[in-house]
Amino acid sequence: MRLFSRSPVKSAGSPGIDEKVRISAQSLIGLSQAARSLPLKTGAIRSEQAGNYLSAFKGRTARTGRTHTKLFREEREQPVQLWVDYRAPMFFATRGAFKSVVAARMAALLAWSTVYAGDRLGGLIFSEERHLELRPQQGKNAVLHFIRQLAEHPAWEQKMRQSTRAPTALWDFARLRRVARPGSRVFLISDFRNLAPQAEANLGLLARHNDLVLVFIHDPLETELPPAGRYKVAGTQQELTLDTANRQARELYRQ
Repeated sequence: MRLFSRSPVKSAGSPGIDEKVRISAQSLIGLSQAARSLPLKTGAIRSEQAGNYLSAFKGRTARTGRTHTKLFREEREQPVQLWVDYRAPMFFATRGAFKSVVAARMAALLAWSTVYAGDRLGGLIFSEERHLELRPQQGKNAVLHFIRQLAEHPAWEQKMRQSTRAPTALWDFARLRRVARPGSRVFLISDFRNLAPQAEANLGLLARHNDLVLVFIHDPLETELPPAGRYKVAGTQQELTLDTANRQARELYRQ
């Protein structure tokens, strides 16, 4: 299991859409060339047979009743699963783009890179209101379908109004573990807020049978309060003032 932090991801704009608060399918398609410099293959093999990766699975060995040594090299395709968090906390930013926009761009880059590597692409895009599961498919059409779902997910329309459901934990681990087949490469793209108590154990179980990568999307305000002062904060239904002059409160927030 590995942990990556976000890095800026540039994309082409789309007329009529503010790409800082909502992503367009056009801009995600435009990332196809940039993805060519993002290779995902590790443990690549040289062979004329099908398959691009060394498999962690040992296969079956004949039982002869005698001690013997067998040297083998097994090849197996490695599906890629992209899990994208579209819950309410992802529709937030104090600078740059919404975390959800950054997550969608990262997912699109990984999707294009998956196709260029010749692997099957699957995904799960989830919010408080809807979980959209995409079965692994191969080829450019799989990426285009995935991109369309990223750009047209209902969460983009719901972000400006209060969710009808109570805040939820990060995700339904039973669902995610059921979706990921052993041997898959799984990318979790999220801010990892509201982790349930059992989250660490479940992530460990996922990592036991899959190549698990955590892509951490965050806003600077979530790490540290701005310089001492009074700041107005506006939501969809209320406005409040944030006083950051108290040193003890600043340290508590940082912790």
